[in-house]
Amino acid sequence: MRTWGRVSGVWAEVSTDANGYNDAVMLTTLVQTLRLNLGESPFYADRGIPGYQSVMQQVAPDYYVAYTQKLFAPFFAALTISKTSNMPPTYDINVLTKSGSSIALTYVPQYMVSGSGQTILSGAGTPIVVGTTAGFLPT
Repeated sequence: MRTWGRVSGVWAEVSTDANGYNDAVMLTTLVQTLRLNLGESPFYADRGIPGYQSVMQQVAPDYYVAYTQKLFAPFFAALTISKTSNMPPTYDINVLTKSGSSIALTYVPQYMVSGSGQTILSGAGTPIVVGTTAGFLPT
């Protein structure tokens, strides 16, 4: 199995590890799904979060984050996504992989802005969500 994920603006391939575990693939897919605008994927229209709407309306995307957790929970031994801050909405993600590793990271949905502070739009005219994942800490 393999997927692609953005690392500092560069796309990187993530594949099944030498022991046959897909933990890194599924974790990368989870993070990419949280970065995705709702309806942005041509294959999975139900994936992603309404990041722009959440920021503009000041309503955290809790439902969509919980839905994403439900979708990805079967791929890990344990997966919890819990909100730690309301504004900006900040989520702690804790994963216990099937290989036994524990991983913790923090996710903050944000949208991309130019150097002058203007929102950058996709070709379809929707703001581009560039949620950050900080503290990608294997333990």
